[in-house]
Amino acid sequence: MKYYFAPLEGITGYIYRNAHMAVFGGADCYYTPFVSPSKNKNFTPREKRDILPENNRGMTVVPQILTNQAEYFLRAAKELKEYGYEEVNLNLGCPSGTVVSKGKGAGFLEEPEKLQRFLEEIFEKTEVDISIKTRLGMDAPEEFEALLKIYNEYPLKELIIHPRVRADYYKNEPDLEMFGRALEVSKNPVCYNGDIENVKDMEKLQKRFSQLETVMCGRGVLKNPALFLELKGEGKLQKPEFLEFHNRVYKGYQEVMSGDKNILFKMKELWGYWGEAFQDSSKYLKKIRKAEYCLEYEAVVRSLFSERELI
Repeated sequence: MKYYFAPLEGITGYIYRNAHMAVFGGADCYYTPFVSPSKNKNFTPREKRDILPENNRGMTVVPQILTNQAEYFLRAAKELKEYGYEEVNLNLGCPSGTVVSKGKGAGFLEEPEKLQRFLEEIFEKTEVDISIKTRLGMDAPEEFEALLKIYNEYPLKELIIHPRVRADYYKNEPDLEMFGRALEVSKNPVCYNGDIENVKDMEKLQKRFSQLETVMCGRGVLKNPALFLELKGEGKLQKPEFLEFHNRVYKGYQEVMSGDKNILFKMKELWGYWGEAFQDSSKYLKKIRKAEYCLEYEAVVRSLFSERELI
């Protein structure tokens, strides 16, 4: 089984990826949070830092592109190839309202004819492999039958399926019936993505889909950064490694950001996931959320790691 680390906007940037690979690893591939090329430029300075080869040494990385304009996609893919990337991933799954309202991400699924014209052009003109990360549709899983027919017309490197519709966001159960249909019908390699948070979840998925060879995990790895090791039977989350991981991420943000407020904003977002790994952590998490200065934050984190055990 191959395991991919899903992209999460604002969280799994190169600082996080490097720290995760150094301490835990286990991911066969890391996908970058999406870059969103526009008429006047391919990447913002922040996006460029995230995809620069020197910030991603020693790991397999696939940049993700968010756009509904073939011209922008091709221009960004060309520059990414110049950086050395041989594969790019098209985001057709982001459910964010601001993204969908512009007809991008999952919003692009609402216009299958336009999507097909887009795919026709990028597959005809691009020089890199293209994978797609998709949802089942906007409102109903049945929409995926037509989308799957479109995907089957092109030589995808991989079709990564999050078996929810946009209206679900991250709620409700993944539609495994429709995912199973995709496994049967897809002419391209299929990867599963959605709600794998522990070994039992993975065992249930493998029991149902014995032919499945690739799984992408996102929120599950944020909550338990050793998840890939657990899924491979190579170890479990331990406090010393968890603390080292935290310290690497924290130091990374301190090196590239200025001001306690900005640094702590990033760390507090991570503790929204990390806090679930500790027993009885609510009072510590409350203090972390209220912290205004780095020294104050550091004291709370030291107390949490020394006084509370992992679940």
